[in-house]
Amino acid sequence: MVNDIELNKRQKHILEIVKDHGPITGEAIADQLNLTRATLRPDLAILTMAGFLDARPRVGYFYTGKTGSQLLSDKINKIRVEDHQSLPVVVNESVSVYDAIVTMFLEDVGTLFVVDEHSTLVGVLSRKDLLRASIGKQELNTIPVNIIMTRMPNITFCLKEDLIIDVANKLIEKQIDALPVVKKTNKGYEVVGRITKTNITKLLVALSNDEIM
Repeated sequence: MVNDIELNKRQKHILEIVKDHGPITGEAIADQLNLTRATLRPDLAILTMAGFLDARPRVGYFYTGKTGSQLLSDKINKIRVEDHQSLPVVVNESVSVYDAIVTMFLEDVGTLFVVDEHSTLVGVLSRKDLLRASIGKQELNTIPVNIIMTRMPNITFCLKEDLIIDVANKLIEKQIDALPVVKKTNKGYEVVGRITKTNITKLLVALSNDEIM
């Protein structure tokens, strides 16, 4: 992502020229800067790809009027779940709480998705659920996870075509760490992925490093 701070002196000058004289051709910009069109081409490409300028054939360059923060917002609002989802970690509803704890530890995740014999989503297990079940003198090997899990219709989920910003808002609103990514089947919802706070943190880092176009 190119923002106002990262623009070099020539790129800032180009923006000022287009603001004042747009629409303006690349040749006209080059003339004002006493540069060749070839020399200017990389800067125009960067400014156009970053969204500061818009180019139209046989017309020239326009200034979009957007700040760096607005361009970042535009980019975020186009990112969908399917671009950044992870593989889901699922357990069957018949497994014991003990086995679920072991799975969570081995997979290094904070949320498990519980499915039935048809691989349909029937519940969600969080660290808090498992910790709560572990307190006391209960025999964890004999307690199935379907006793302590959060069940439908109280499960918040998302689809792969959902916007990532909407999912982030759900995570904040519900104060949870992860959402299952599902697809509708004739038996219910099949878990096809997961979106976590870690996924979104990695996305923010990638955006700051200009790794996402």
